[in-house]
Amino acid sequence: MATRTYSDAELEQLRGFPDSIGPDELIRYFTLTVGDVAFVNSHRTAANRIGVAVQPCSLPWLGFVPDRVDRVPDAGARRLAERLGVPVAALAEYGGREQTRTDHLREVAEFLGWRSAGDLDFKELDQFLLARAIEHDSSGLLFRLASEHLRSSRVIRPGPVWLTERVAAARQAAQIETYTRLEHLLTPRRRSELDGLLDVDTELGSTRLHWLSNGATTASPEAIKSEIAKLRFLRDRVSTTWTCRCCRSNDGGTWPVSDDGPQPRC
Repeated sequence: MATRTYSDAELEQLRGFPDSIGPDELIRYFTLTVGDVAFVNSHRTAANRIGVAVQPCSLPWLGFVPDRVDRVPDAGARRLAERLGVPVAALAEYGGREQTRTDHLREVAEFLGWRSAGDLDFKELDQFLLARAIEHDSSGLLFRLASEHLRSSRVIRPGPVWLTERVAAARQAAQIETYTRLEHLLTPRRRSELDGLLDVDTELGSTRLHWLSNGATTASPEAIKSEIAKLRFLRDRVSTTWTCRCCRSNDGGTWPVSDDGPQPRC
């Protein structure tokens, strides 16, 4: 499911560091405080110190720590090496044992107040993604929003395949939820009008759906007239009193009935 959204190469990029880092991010995320330095220097050997130092910089920056810590952008490695007074080449010697990297990440997360995702975090993420998926259908955008949500909660981002599958599940749930909310509006007449958007209009030379989906590219009088025509077309076919079923259920009032069915008021 995940590879339908991202290729293997793109998934690999999502697991690692960006190729470079901008000057603002470099200063913001790769500036060690006195407390940071004291924590880092509690580890023995230059390789461990600079390897550990990369991790409290990576978590706030990326929301996770890549397995290959030694592939941090060169500017970040040089800045940390200078601050710690260790050779930057020592970073290449870090993390030979996977258990060492795991233990260090656990220490860093505790030091920064971050945590691994738990059941409650998964539930909150699913609820967040469902709400966003109702608003947006882009898998890439939802992935970024999910990553930002986890980072703002100081929850270490799981792997990209897991997160992409969570996004896919949210998109599917959003489709079901959207239909549930709109089902009462889909009267036979409106269904026919919606189907008609897919018919080619001889005057336009395209379907109405295509016409409505393409916005103006210039500020010419003709473009403005076209946009006004679209607005009039929609106003002729869309009732301003439509509402979703959740508003309808909370209203408790009586609504007028037209040929198109009940017209709810918020």
